[in-house]
Amino acid sequence: MKIAAKEIWAALGEIRQKAPVVHNITNYVVMNNTANALLALGASPVMAHAEEEMEEMVAIASALVINIGTLSPAWVRSMFAAAEGARKRRIPIVLDPVGAGATAYRTRTARELIRAIPPDIIRGNGSEIMALLEKDARTKGVDSGASSDVAVAVGRKLHDLCGAAVCISGETDYTIGRGGIFRGRNGHLLMTRVTGLGCTATALCGAFATVMADPAEAAAAAMAVMGIAGEIGVSRSAGPGSLQVQFLDALYRLSAEEIEQRLQLEMEP
Repeated sequence: MKIAAKEIWAALGEIRQKAPVVHNITNYVVMNNTANALLALGASPVMAHAEEEMEEMVAIASALVINIGTLSPAWVRSMFAAAEGARKRRIPIVLDPVGAGATAYRTRTARELIRAIPPDIIRGNGSEIMALLEKDARTKGVDSGASSDVAVAVGRKLHDLCGAAVCISGETDYTIGRGGIFRGRNGHLLMTRVTGLGCTATALCGAFATVMADPAEAAAAAMAVMGIAGEIGVSRSAGPGSLQVQFLDALYRLSAEEIEQRLQLEMEP
C-alpha cells in the first residue's frame, strides 16, 4: 500500500472530470466552508439533513459524509437512515466524530453509528478517535486534547474492531488501513486558526473515496491534498481570514507539479 504523487494527481483529475455528488450531513458551523471546498476540489456537494429526503438524496450520491458537530435527535435519525441507504447502495461512508469525548451524547452517538453501520473511513483528531474506545478520553470542546501520535494505538484497535480506515489528524496525519499506516506531514499550524478545516478534510475524504477503491489510500490522499493546499494558502495569506480565501484558490488551482514538489507522505507496514 503506497501512494505516489502521480496517483494522487490522477485521483484529483478523476474527481474534476466526474464531479461526484458528495452528500453531507454536517454541522451549521461549516456548511458553507465545506461546500465551497468540495466545489473547489471539483466535486459536487449536497448539504441535506431532513429525514424525509434521506432515501432520495443518498440515491443520487457517490459518497456519504456524516459529521456530528451540531447534533439533535432529528439529525441523528437522518444520519442512521442515510447510512443504511448508503450501505445498501455500497457507496463510501465517512464519519467525523466531532467533539466525541466532550459530551456523553455525542460520544454515544458516534459509537452507535459505528456499531450499527460501520463506515469506510473515520476521520477525527486525536482526542476524538481515542474517545470512540476509551471512556476516560476527553476532548476540549471540538479541539483535540491529545496529539495524533498518542492516538495511533487506539486508531489501530478501532480499525481492527470495525474495519474502517482510521484517519487521525494533527501535526502528523496518520491513516490506518489494511496494509499499514500512512504518515502525512503536509499542512501548517495556521490552519488550526480557521474553523471547520478539519470538517473540510473529512468531506474531501468522501470525495477521494469515490474514485479510489481503498479507503485508507483515499483518506491519505485527501489529507495530503488538504495539507498542500493549506501550505500554499498560508504562503499567500496575512492571517486566518485571508487563509480561508487563499486555501480555496489553492485547492482549485492545485497542479501536478505542486503535489510532486510538496508531498510528504510515507507508509509503514
